[in-house]
Amino acid sequence: MTDTRVVLMTVPDLHTAEAVVGNLVAARLTACASILPGVTSLYWWEGEVQRSSEVLVVMKTSTECVDTLISRAAELHPYDVPELLTLPVENGLAAYLAWVGRECYVAEEE
Repeated sequence: MTDTRVVLMTVPDLHTAEAVVGNLVAARLTACASILPGVTSLYWWEGEVQRSSEVLVVMKTSTECVDTLISRAAELHPYDVPELLTLPVENGLAAYLAWVGRECYVAEEE
């Protein structure tokens, strides 16, 4: 197991993805985010099956940043209940994992 985590998030459109991710990268809560448009989601919501076109965001971050990243993403997100899921990274290229660790941190409150 590593200290790197992948956080998955879906958003309604590319503009929202870029706005939310831009904020999270600038805040150093994620080292990198891949934005994948063209996702179709089927889900239960308010008692019936819904179908939506969405954008999937795959963020790479550190264990230290996960809670703050999820909290900040939820604040910026337009959905009432956004998809924000964290997955552990068991292994990976050491240089990449080290880069993620160096680039992500929670800023001290001023």
